[in-house]
Amino acid sequence: MLPDFRLAIIVNPNLPLGLIANTAAAIAIGLGAGFPALAARQLTDREERTIDISSNLPVPVLQANAEAMAALLLKALPRQADRAIVPFPAFARSLHDYREYEATFPSRDLAGETIDGLGIAGPSKWVKSLTGSLKLLR
Repeated sequence: MLPDFRLAIIVNPNLPLGLIANTAAAIAIGLGAGFPALAARQLTDREERTIDISSNLPVPVLQANAEAMAALLLKALPRQADRAIVPFPAFARSLHDYREYEATFPSRDLAGETIDGLGIAGPSKWVKSLTGSLKLLR
């Protein structure tokens, strides 16, 4: 487990339920890729059935509207080695091939994009400073 580490996923509560679920799932994969120690383990039960674990830390799913999320993203940047910042820009939904997203991304300005979701992971104090005023998604 990572010491003094926290993560959070923030989504726009005004999205349809299916898009909220998709956004949170995509962000979670990005956070896990950035910090494999969050889940890169297996557990075996007494009957020798082995599973891959989910996160070994709580993953609060918080809510913020698009404007608040854009401001939060810009406040979180620039990225540092001990932190992960995983935005889900709305334009990504119109692209159905990752290669297209990768090719389009450099011509975009995240400050002007609608952000549907954001994942952050890093030192507890930093994550709390960014998310402390946000409510849980319900």
